Amino acid sequence: MGPCAAAVVAILLVATCVAAAPPLQQHHKPGRISGNAVGVLDDDPVGKLKVFVYEMPRKYNKMLLDKDSRCLHHMFAAEIFMHQFLLSSAVRTLDPEEADWFYTPVYTTCDLTPQGFPLPFRAPRIMRSAIRYVATTWPFWNRTDGADHFFLTPHDFGACFHYQEERAMERGILPLLRRATLVQTFGQRNHVCLQDGSITVPPYADPHKMQAHLINPGTPRSIFVYFRGLFYDMGNDPEGGYYARGARASVWENFKDNPLFDISTEHPSTYYEDMQRAIFCLCPLGWAPWSPRLVEAVVFGCIPVIIADDIVLPFADAIPWEDISVFVAERDVPRLDSILTSIPLADILRRQRLLARDSVKQALLFHQPVRPGDAFHQVLNGLARKLPHGEGVFLQPGEKALDWDAGLESDLKPW
Repeated sequence: MGPCAAAVVAILLVATCVAAAPPLQQHHKPGRISGNAVGVLDDDPVGKLKVFVYEMPRKYNKMLLDKDSRCLHHMFAAEIFMHQFLLSSAVRTLDPEEADWFYTPVYTTCDLTPQGFPLPFRAPRIMRSAIRYVATTWPFWNRTDGADHFFLTPHDFGACFHYQEERAMERGILPLLRRATLVQTFGQRNHVCLQDGSITVPPYADPHKMQAHLINPGTPRSIFVYFRGLFYDMGNDPEGGYYARGARASVWENFKDNPLFDISTEHPSTYYEDMQRAIFCLCPLGWAPWSPRLVEAVVFGCIPVIIADDIVLPFADAIPWEDISVFVAERDVPRLDSILTSIPLADILRRQRLLARDSVKQALLFHQPVRPGDAFHQVLNGLARKLPHGEGVFLQPGEKALDWDAGLESDLKPW
């Protein structure tokens, strides 16, 4: 038996013992985790901010949802559930004069193609129309040109509103949103689609669906590395070098025959169960650096192996990602087997113990009904930490900071 194989056998044996230990009590009050996080997972945002929710015409939200209920189930659904949450939240105020933040409920990812993808040319028009309605109906937008407003923009590349990176970068962030705080799933350092002050959030993954697939916590973790998903996207990247910047292709080419790697393009009905049997779950970038796979890995206690250079992770000031994950540079994918087998057992066990904390799991889930410390509360905590608003937020009389005519010509068309 070679040294790598021996190391894996030892890891699997220890992981089996850990899996057989009594399960942690579920749904306890979220606690502060040790690690390099700022330590705010247990913060209660109530009393720290007040949010005014604009009453928008139904065409911006409810009618889009009634037209296509798939919006409730796809990975962009946080924009819908955040709206529903805020309507009954204790931080909501009906008096806009006492509000710290203003929220515009507009469902830009709910206008879908037959295949279920948000229409990239419609989203910026919907957003521009919604902002114009707010600016011409209430006085609050014009006081700051949106600097005390926040928007949910859970597209692949956030407020660049396109699923293809080149097109998203060409468009850039919608100019009217330049002063607003963007709450978005996309996060990558030094990227035109991530502006300073944004709050990076997890994609929506259905908590009830995952709950239904929980297995006995004593089940051994007998899979060393697990991944299900595309390695190539021949339809959009026939030459194979652009999709995932080649990282997924490298995983397949280097490890498709490696017995330590349970990887495939097939998506079995036991997908969630298999993640609970694995020690490491690969979370490589695809067209964008993020996916629900990261949330699923954490919820199921599988150590995320994050392969996405410069990624900005959800709630990074609250979740100690360095302590619960393994980061592998895209250029190092060919060495993935040696990197993972060389991790000391003590480090693996420490990551598993932190992943078992209920507070970490809840912070990544948009629960219905809400739970203390869940993703809704982490968004509010992020907004509260940005208060009080700094100098320059409120404009002088007659001052304007935004150009309503800026942007791509196609985005300026009416909706």
